[in-house]
Amino acid sequence: MLDAEQCWQAVCARDAAQDGHFVFAVRSTGIYCRPNCPARRPKRENVSFYTDADTAAAAGFRPCKRCSPQGQSPTELLDTLVVAACELLNNSEQALNLKQLAERIGLSSSHLARAFKTRTGLTPKAWSDAQRRARLEQQLPTVGSVLDAALSAGYSGTRALYQQPATLSPAQRRKQAVGEQLRYSIAPCPLGHLLLASIAKGICALLFGDDPAQLLGELQQRFAAAELHADNPGLGDSLRQVLTQISEPQRAAQLPLDIRGTAYQQLVWRALQQIPLGQTRNYAELAAQLGSHPRAVARACASNPLGLLVPCHRVIASNGSLSGYRWGLARKAALLKQEASPLLDQ
Repeated sequence: MLDAEQCWQAVCARDAAQDGHFVFAVRSTGIYCRPNCPARRPKRENVSFYTDADTAAAAGFRPCKRCSPQGQSPTELLDTLVVAACELLNNSEQALNLKQLAERIGLSSSHLARAFKTRTGLTPKAWSDAQRRARLEQQLPTVGSVLDAALSAGYSGTRALYQQPATLSPAQRRKQAVGEQLRYSIAPCPLGHLLLASIAKGICALLFGDDPAQLLGELQQRFAAAELHADNPGLGDSLRQVLTQISEPQRAAQLPLDIRGTAYQQLVWRALQQIPLGQTRNYAELAAQLGSHPRAVARACASNPLGLLVPCHRVIASNGSLSGYRWGLARKAALLKQEASPLLDQ
């Protein structure tokens, strides 16, 4: 049964998270809408709530033309079109510029560019380049030369591969040239087990799990081109700092970090590090702060390799629920509870 007061608060907030949970109808206009309809907010005394579009229609109301509550919303339609654009970019034999892509999708170039960047964090060209580079990475270990891998991935040659700096060159990655020495340590902790890994510049991974072998496998997947060496003594002090932060969050670990990700991921991760202890933000708030989209923020959070040190656990859903967490909701709840404890004790 619908809680009218909660529904009204969602309408006032235009809460997109409540879309699909109910619709509201306005007696003075005879129209029903989604909770996040952009139209001017009606007077409370004219509003009633229904569980779905069919129920509202049966009561004699007609659907709003702005938010289309009986089908895909404008936002969902744009989501679908951006997915279609990604498929076109991925499957096209020839590179498509923004104008060509927009014509194929049926949007203006400017509209597509805004929608695409909002949902992926990248422009269509940058997204296409990232996909091409991902194909290159898959090809490098299995082909006879860097040139063969480049041509197979869609490059016209190898020149572009060396124009952007990378930790390992394409030739090194093709040979699995283990160009970096990665030290790691696995230890039990209040959340199960944690794996801490360090490269020359600093800590590059902090992973949680139940099984040490599973944690090591995840590390190998994330850093396939590095030599892995167990180093419990060398990482002992860093481990102690992390374990202290878990049990006493006010004593945050002071460790150098080597944070590796796309420009957009690093933008989100920096924003996460600015969330104060004992506080949370929701995906929509972070998206508004960064001029992005909640789904893009959520994807960046899910890609975070530095649990706790880059506190993605401090991001929750707009309705206050925990939403997702790479290492399980039980760990997220435990971390948030522990971080709130010092504040409650004050």
